[in-house]
Amino acid sequence: MQDMKASDVAGEYREVTLTYHDGSSRQVLVTENEVPYPEGKLIVSRTDNAGIITHCNQSFVDMSGYSEAELIGQPHHILRHPDMPAAAFGDLWDTVQRSEKWHGYVKNLRKDGNYYWVYATVIPNVRKGEVVGFTSVRRKPSRRRVEESASLYAELLKGEAQ
Repeated sequence: MQDMKASDVAGEYREVTLTYHDGSSRQVLVTENEVPYPEGKLIVSRTDNAGIITHCNQSFVDMSGYSEAELIGQPHHILRHPDMPAAAFGDLWDTVQRSEKWHGYVKNLRKDGNYYWVYATVIPNVRKGEVVGFTSVRRKPSRRRVEESASLYAELLKGEAQ
């Protein structure tokens, strides 16, 4: 996974180094511009057990700002926004590893440094009793819940920084 490029970002941005759960890191460029979630659209993706993207629909391509070719084969955390605490993803992984469905609000980082919020449902794909990957379906979130989530995540991030 490559660092973000200034040529992909329009306007002012801040640089942040993100370190992921697998120990990898990359430089991301983050704006303060929100892209509104489109009415009536569902974002769908599938990953393998390691979180590597194996399928994505056109809504995912459109909202992420990446091409399908840029997404397939990449870890799903390519979309991680630095405002998202590790604890949120820890809860997601703990839940799906138990073969249970997870729901939550997620702030995603686009290729252009802008962001968008989703209400995500992640479901383990089970074949012959074994988890073989995950399907994530994202829909338009409620603004009230986005605001609540943003406040909670800011508090969690403060705790992680200590």
